[in-house]
Amino acid sequence: MNASALPPAAAGLPLAITMGDPAGIGPEIIVKAYRDAPGLLAGTFVAGDLACMRRAARLLAAPGQPALPVALLAAPDEALHMPPHCIPVLQAGAPVPPPALGAVSAEAGRAAGQAVQWAARAALGGSIAALVTAPLHKESLAAAGFAFPGHTELLQAEAAAHAGVTLSQMPVRMMLANDELRTVLVSIHMSLREAIEAVTFDGVLETLRIAQRALSSVLGHAPRIGVAGLNPHAGEGGLFGTEEREVIAPAIAAARAEGIDARGPYAPDTVFMRARTPAAGVPGEFDVVLAMYHDQGLIPVKYLGVEKGVNVTLGLPLVRTSPDHGTAFDIAGTGRADASSLIEALRMARALVQRTASAPAAIRGA
Repeated sequence: MNASALPPAAAGLPLAITMGDPAGIGPEIIVKAYRDAPGLLAGTFVAGDLACMRRAARLLAAPGQPALPVALLAAPDEALHMPPHCIPVLQAGAPVPPPALGAVSAEAGRAAGQAVQWAARAALGGSIAALVTAPLHKESLAAAGFAFPGHTELLQAEAAAHAGVTLSQMPVRMMLANDELRTVLVSIHMSLREAIEAVTFDGVLETLRIAQRALSSVLGHAPRIGVAGLNPHAGEGGLFGTEEREVIAPAIAAARAEGIDARGPYAPDTVFMRARTPAAGVPGEFDVVLAMYHDQGLIPVKYLGVEKGVNVTLGLPLVRTSPDHGTAFDIAGTGRADASSLIEALRMARALVQRTASAPAAIRGA
């Protein structure tokens, strides 16, 4: 999310929910959200496949009761006038027969990837306010020929192409957040060995800059950023590794020289507790923790409750959120999937659109 580039009228536009992999739980949690939170879902629509969404609606119909209606839209703005409990769908790619549930397939990956591409282009073109993405399956996406391992990289590529810049000129980062903790990652989807190598001065400093810009608009003030070390005990003065001394601390110093309130590096096994704001408790010492790699940052947030976690992409010229879980192929079609995280992602997307649209120009970076 790059607040300075959001269209000024974004708050009055419809919001798109991408279907996710139709072989997983994405369509099911979307149907549950329309069923359980009709007020929050007003003015939204699904970018995906009509037949796949109708199958999900039938699967979740109560015995003896009709399924929620699924309506085909011709244009996004039609979603602003749909009745409650009706699921509006805009066909985002060629229609596909619903794929087998719980199985990797190129057909499912293609339908899911095309929905994300359509929604990204719609957001970049200013016809939707934001996108909330249901889970993709990385193997299905790869089988369909997509060169990107997940949403973050795919959206980065779309934004870079729209702006006419290279990928390196459109740096993005993942933030996972709930009511108690926020964490931003230096690296995302790569092996642990590659992630360690990605802890560079430039990478850490760029992540601090992105976190500063994005969270200033969300919070209304400059964020207090606690930076996790890479090694146990943050290197213990070089005894357990030198990255803290040679890379991370210099990047923090450079960020502070730019006016960024970054502190650390701190021991990664305690910094998240220092940043946590328990329910009805005293605010944490930091507004966000900068984590060095994927699992270091995501495990603490997910441990506090997967059903409340929301994934936010920072650095994009659009608002994108998603639930913090995957496609759950093992329970697809059973009706057991929990829509709570998707509902929280919708709630956060609406809040981000409103906050960034109403933020002072100085905060938005305009």
